[in-house]
Amino acid sequence: MDFAELVKIYGKPENFEAVRYSPAKCIGAERRDVSGNPDHKHVSTSFVERQNLTMRMGMRRFTRLTNAFSKKVENHAHAISIYFMHYNFVRIHQTLRVTPAMAAGVTDKLWSMEDIIRVVDDWEITQKLENPDEQQIKGQEG
Repeated sequence: MDFAELVKIYGKPENFEAVRYSPAKCIGAERRDVSGNPDHKHVSTSFVERQNLTMRMGMRRFTRLTNAFSKKVENHAHAISIYFMHYNFVRIHQTLRVTPAMAAGVTDKLWSMEDIIRVVDDWEITQKLENPDEQQIKGQEG
């Protein structure tokens, strides 16, 4: 696999209090090969930064200075899972005119939230059938 990192170098702000919530100025960047033979003209942070922005705008728990965070890491993981299932299977993207899952050939139909709930319910039933002893232990603990 060809993989590289783009490490940005930031300068120290002149007046820390005035720029408390603003990012420091980027004064350079260094490309580092991690594995394989990556093409340096395609090493960029644009894709991941766009994904981070989309996540922050779609899930307010990722915005700064908010109290909408999860106290339990499991709840946080579930919220992210629901977000990405919706993003990839339910939401039609303007540039694609279909969902990303349809564009990638993962599915040939537009999913609904009910479809996602059905998948989760089916998975939970499978887990109970495959691990009946574990379910009994959880019932005794609660």
